[in-house]
Amino acid sequence: MRREELEHAIRAATEIIHNDRVIVIGSQSILASYTEDQLPLAATMSDEVDIAPMSDDDAGSLADSIDAAIGEWSPFHAQFGFYVQGVGKGTAVLPRDWEYRLVSVRNENTKNSTGLCLDPYDLCAAKLIAGRTKDHAFVLALVDSKLIDPVALVERIKLIDPTEQRRANALAWASSLNS
Repeated sequence: MRREELEHAIRAATEIIHNDRVIVIGSQSILASYTEDQLPLAATMSDEVDIAPMSDDDAGSLADSIDAAIGEWSPFHAQFGFYVQGVGKGTAVLPRDWEYRLVSVRNENTKNSTGLCLDPYDLCAAKLIAGRTKDHAFVLALVDSKLIDPVALVERIKLIDPTEQRRANALAWASSLNS
């Protein structure tokens, strides 16, 4: 995925939900902090952008609207080669105060709508909490590329609620990167 595709996803999602701000939760939020040229291939391989409406009802109606219009297997996906998955803000387990570190994407390509993207360290912490093989590969690629410092990542993971059961595994995995 490229930055221009992220901007297109933001523009399309905000038009669908008639709100000029969304949160980009998934891996492609990394494109707010780094260009695709700076990023390793493993960080830009996804053809999916996870976008959460700023406010949605309990049923997730706005997220469902995004899925229906520009989600996987939609005409949008067929035409542009990527899709947008509507998600809730609670989809990812994030470190304390993540909202204050969001990285804004807003320009002419987004029609001046704003995509609030996860800070790279918050993103990597959430990926390690999810703990899937693809998430580990994503984080490792960023560490190997020297875009993420393992020591700082460990500190960010420590900001995740200590009652989160997967926190200890995420901390252990991130700590092993310093060895």
